[in-house]
Amino acid sequence: MTIHYHGTPITPRSVLQTLSGRCFCVSFASPNDVTWAHEHGQSVMLDNGAFSVWKRGIKPDWEKYYDWAGHWLAYPTTWAVIPDDIEGGEAENDALLKDWPHKRGVPVWHLHESIERFERLCADYDRVCIGSSAQYQVVGSPIWHERMTQAMNAICKDGVVPVWLHMLRGLAAARFGYPFASVDSTDIARNHHIRNNALEMANIWDAIQCKPQWEIVPQQERMFA
Repeated sequence: MTIHYHGTPITPRSVLQTLSGRCFCVSFASPNDVTWAHEHGQSVMLDNGAFSVWKRGIKPDWEKYYDWAGHWLAYPTTWAVIPDDIEGGEAENDALLKDWPHKRGVPVWHLHESIERFERLCADYDRVCIGSSAQYQVVGSPIWHERMTQAMNAICKDGVVPVWLHMLRGLAAARFGYPFASVDSTDIARNHHIRNNALEMANIWDAIQCKPQWEIVPQQERMFA
């Protein structure tokens, strides 16, 4: 079963209320709905806001994020994304993992990082987020699929997925055949006013289920970034 986390804030509140009982993603960059999500949602994913930080070119305050996340992690069905630097190197991102002060936290592997780091994170954690970055930032592009296939081939050698994989910005990617345990997106937050029915959108997304295992895909030898 694939869990779908619907990004917030979703406005107006009357629209959000129609989604009671769903799973929600609340970003530290826009935490308006975090209390409501814990009062009415099944599970809450706390996003560190790194994507917003990257887009806005601002400096993150990770200490405030630690405090904010720590409060909500008292809920056993809530989990948090450990801080990451989308344009940072592997050493910088590994250092952020070491600074994480809570018992429960999920690291991010960026597609432009080495497959070796992905394998290491899968060995050290029971849940790993995948982030589309650098030349692979467009989810669903040919080069994105090529990199994802290489990554899945590396960690799922016998078809079994070794950890819980969460695809960031990945609701649409749930259709692509990868074995994601969970995905998130702000599609409803951004587009419900166009389609005029947030609940119908949630029903469509939540019905899309990923495969539980991976079938190795042969690839031609080439140099990967």
